[in-house]
Amino acid sequence: MTKFGAVAATLAVLASSGSALSANYPDHPIYMIVPFAAGGPTDTIARLTADAMSKNLGQQIVVENATGAGGTIATRRVASADPDGYTILIHHVGISTAPALYRKLPYDTLKDLRTIGMVSDAPMTVIARSDLEPKTLQELIAFIKEKGTDLTFGNAGLGAASHLCGALFQSAIQAKVTTVPYKGNGPVMTDLIGKQIDLSCDQSTNTVGPIKQKQVKAFNVTSKARIEQLPDLPTSAEGGLPTFEFGVWHGLYAPSTTPDDVVKRLNEALQAAIVDPTVTARFKDMATRAATAEEATPEGLRAKLESEINRWGPILKAAGEFAD
Repeated sequence: MTKFGAVAATLAVLASSGSALSANYPDHPIYMIVPFAAGGPTDTIARLTADAMSKNLGQQIVVENATGAGGTIATRRVASADPDGYTILIHHVGISTAPALYRKLPYDTLKDLRTIGMVSDAPMTVIARSDLEPKTLQELIAFIKEKGTDLTFGNAGLGAASHLCGALFQSAIQAKVTTVPYKGNGPVMTDLIGKQIDLSCDQSTNTVGPIKQKQVKAFNVTSKARIEQLPDLPTSAEGGLPTFEFGVWHGLYAPSTTPDDVVKRLNEALQAAIVDPTVTARFKDMATRAATAEEATPEGLRAKLESEINRWGPILKAAGEFAD
């Protein structure tokens, strides 16, 4: 056999071996990396999704929390992991804002990750301490323009959904308030209920309870339509801000060179998960919408990711907020 023939034969063996390995996928547990702390909305969505996907895959998906740096630590870990389908990432809208927030990312979001599919979407609500004077969104906007930086706006830290919502809200109304960053949504809600801060913007997942109990005052929901859990709460458009639409969407990702058949198998499991009765019921309780079948494809999530990166870049750069 010629040298060329030997090399060709070796490559053929390696290729067939790789196909065989993929054909047996998965044959041991998969790790789903969550960028945020246990008990939060992303962690809850991850565990519901992982349980449902595990049933379809016949192997357990182990949820592991890798917190820090606005989710970039977890993202880097998955981007640099072996591309064998055994390490995947679940991340929310923050994955699309990191390129604008961080001057030097240790990965390229679009080049180093491969999309598996979108998981869910939840709207935000603009909320305030219960005794704040305005009663409607229009009254709130006028109040903010009058008081400006005398008002405090709490968020869960750089890159958090509440931070992004606050930045988008201020951009939409063309007014500034004093931002107060916290280490998580829990302390923000505690201080808002305790009237230590004036305003915040948080996922409906976290706010439905306090709003219903009248612990905080709500002005709008950032979805296209009103939500079933808060039917009397108007949308941003109904309140006069048609451009203020924002959802906390979650997606699944793998390292960029993960084989096609592995991504296809993971997507099949995801498609089963988003229609699983347990998942859809829990999502409804959380005021969260499961992704559609089209959104939950690699192409659907890729289009969403690219669109959101393009959307958030100018907003965050104009706000002048960066992390080292």
